[in-house]
Amino acid sequence: MVNISDDILCKVEKPARYIGGEINEIKKDIESVDIRFVFCFPDVYEVGMSHLGTRILYHTINERQDTYCERVFAPWTDMEELMRKNNIPLYTLETKSALGDFDMLGFTLQYEMSYTNILNMLDMSGIPLKSSERGEDFPIIMAGGPCAYNPEPLHDIIDFFEIGEGEEMMNDVLDLYREYKGKSKKEFLRAVSKIEGIYVPSLYDVSYNEDGTIKEFKPKYDDVKPVVKKRIINNFDKVSFPVDMIVPYTEIVHDRVVLELFRGCTNGCRFCQAGMIYRPVREKKLDTLLEEADRMLKASGYKEISLSSLSTCDYSDITRLVSKLIEKHSSEKVSVALPSIRMDAFSVDLIKEIQKVKKTGLTFAPEAGSQRMRDVINKGLNEERILEAVRNAFESGWSTIKLYFMIGLPYETIDDVKAIGELAHKVEDQYYGVPKEKRNRGLRITVSTSIFVPKPFTPFQWAPMQKLDEVDDKINAVKSSIKSRNINYNYHMQKVSYLEAVFARGDRKLCDVLIKAFKNGARFDGWSEYFNNDVWMKAFEECNIDGDFYAYRERNYDEILPWDFIDIGVNRKYLEIENEKAKTGVLTKNCRKGCTGCGVNVNFKEGECFEGAILN
Repeated sequence: MVNISDDILCKVEKPARYIGGEINEIKKDIESVDIRFVFCFPDVYEVGMSHLGTRILYHTINERQDTYCERVFAPWTDMEELMRKNNIPLYTLETKSALGDFDMLGFTLQYEMSYTNILNMLDMSGIPLKSSERGEDFPIIMAGGPCAYNPEPLHDIIDFFEIGEGEEMMNDVLDLYREYKGKSKKEFLRAVSKIEGIYVPSLYDVSYNEDGTIKEFKPKYDDVKPVVKKRIINNFDKVSFPVDMIVPYTEIVHDRVVLELFRGCTNGCRFCQAGMIYRPVREKKLDTLLEEADRMLKASGYKEISLSSLSTCDYSDITRLVSKLIEKHSSEKVSVALPSIRMDAFSVDLIKEIQKVKKTGLTFAPEAGSQRMRDVINKGLNEERILEAVRNAFESGWSTIKLYFMIGLPYETIDDVKAIGELAHKVEDQYYGVPKEKRNRGLRITVSTSIFVPKPFTPFQWAPMQKLDEVDDKINAVKSSIKSRNINYNYHMQKVSYLEAVFARGDRKLCDVLIKAFKNGARFDGWSEYFNNDVWMKAFEECNIDGDFYAYRERNYDEILPWDFIDIGVNRKYLEIENEKAKTGVLTKNCRKGCTGCGVNVNFKEGECFEGAILN
């Protein structure tokens, strides 16, 4: 057990990040369990504790009598400095045990720019960074999450990856580990590779062409599968869900009850990785959600329910769900929040229900300013519907609205980005079109743009990222197109997006770049105050790797991509067709209006499309 003195905790910014003992924390006797597991989130406590997947897997693993799952988060720089100065290893919140004392560490990969934090957490634990250099005395390191759909940049850091949804897969892995405990890592890794959804990088070889593209990716042994098929939860309504959620002592990013309505998405936006990798759509029943909300509120004491899914308003019974939640809990002053609203799934009735208890700002995501670009990305949303939705909001008493867009999308022109500002002004006009006696004062429209990053398993996975000088021109074009004081413009840092693009579509060669950058001081790269581009450029140079090869190069359809060995159920040909349709702005209908032939309902017969949904 690691001893953390009050003297150290008093010197850091937020000591509650490091003490544990929160309400609903799970306590077990470590002497009575066979497997000690750590769920590792490679970012600060308040970010990690807001992540629903963290809560779900912590709960799922701890349902096992033979396993104790504890938590650890990336320490902020002030705490890291004190821990290193005082030779304190990184430790878990539950038992204050050093990470090196555990059987298995599981990292969640939510964002490519958190990879150096993984290395820092291993280093602070005295665990070698490379899997090829870790002997039998060190824990097994695994990882999962959306970034695991291209695991190759971490191939010599992580021992094995879980591809897909972890609730069932995790139990299969732990059952096997219990059987193999005491045997060598190599034996376990060879055995675990046979579980569907598991990828063990050390069991595969990669060769390259002279131009740097992949020549061949193949297993080293005949009994190792050439294709890794993702795992999904079949009956989502029956899956275990954490109702006794941990309540932190300090404020976190999403400090509320989070209710997951469904998994998957039917909209088919061509830029969206989540919309492809989480197919098919599987909904929870209304009664299940009402019961979960009731139990979570009682266990936590929170006064807000956030409805969470990829496109929350697409839940097939969303209006009745919101109405029943408010009807049941409004007397307790419990409000309901929708993190982001699809404007074509927005109704006056729904907005009026939401504001009965608490009125907050509304967030809409048109994604693109011009109709041409909304068609290119298959948003399926026209300007008339956008303006109708915001007018409804203004008439219902809202005066604060956020609008999210992307710039640097494939096939985008400077006129397309100028249309972002033009659309914001049309939204402003809708406000002033509402009679004064019906609208609230204090109009505030926030326009935010992120930079498009091509991601694996999307129709745009072959597209180049736009070069930074072109992105600068487009950011300036948006700025100049906004003339009103009522409209505020926020944009993201370009150089971070470049690195995100490099690692999102990178191959095994980037593993050494990552390690070199960490050793040169990189960590918390997703935080602007700590991101150091010079450290990364030096790492590329020292490893003789050209980052532009991964970020700015357009791929051909016949090229072997680093993630092609993973089967997500959506056919590669379908993604190619969608990319070709994007070039001419041809729309593909929402899956709820009829099958579009992505293949998931054939390739994943056990995961029926629209499981639990009420379809008209």
